Amino acid sequence: MPKLGMEPTRRAEVINATLTCISIYGMDGMTLDKVAELADCSKGVVTYYFKNKDNLTIEAFKSFLAYYGLKIEAEIANTMTAGDMLDVTLKHILPPARNDTGEQINVSQLDGIEKMHIPYSAQGRLFIQFFSKAVLDRNLQEVVSSSYLADVHGVAKIFDYGNKAGQMTVEDAQSAAYGLLAMVVGLSFFRVADIPPSRSEDNRYICEDYVRRFTKH
Repeated sequence: MPKLGMEPTRRAEVINATLTCISIYGMDGMTLDKVAELADCSKGVVTYYFKNKDNLTIEAFKSFLAYYGLKIEAEIANTMTAGDMLDVTLKHILPPARNDTGEQINVSQLDGIEKMHIPYSAQGRLFIQFFSKAVLDRNLQEVVSSSYLADVHGVAKIFDYGNKAGQMTVEDAQSAAYGLLAMVVGLSFFRVADIPPSRSEDNRYICEDYVRRFTKH
């Protein structure tokens, strides 16, 4: 049994190790032994908190998806315009290409949200691994559905705020949010498949153009 008071830290270390393991070896190559090695703990500690690989995978997926919302919420302020809020949102859910492969995965809030980080290259690998597995796994589908419904609701509130504040013209905030997030998912797959658009190597400008259609100038 882990030492008393170590539970939050140990759980966080195991989740971070799981995401690191999946980003390196893929979902099928991730094992409890490899996770334990990366987390610098025994396999018994991993199973103590998460029972088995399926439970561990679900909790790691939840943490992966929650990471983006936490980073966005930490940066958005009530004094921002709706456009600025959407800029912050896109910065995290479809981040600009960057070279940060030397940094480690950390989706834990224990040391502060500012310390949370997933390297750009790892984000793409984790995205494709989790979502391809979710196609056939009902439990993972439920994680995606719950997370994305909340995301659509949150982005719709921003569109609605922009409309009411006279900063945007949005007939249906829910549909606008649904379209933006669907676009982000599609563009994320194109990034992983290395299919660049004709205008730029970074396809995020397509989402930015979409948002500008609603923005009053």
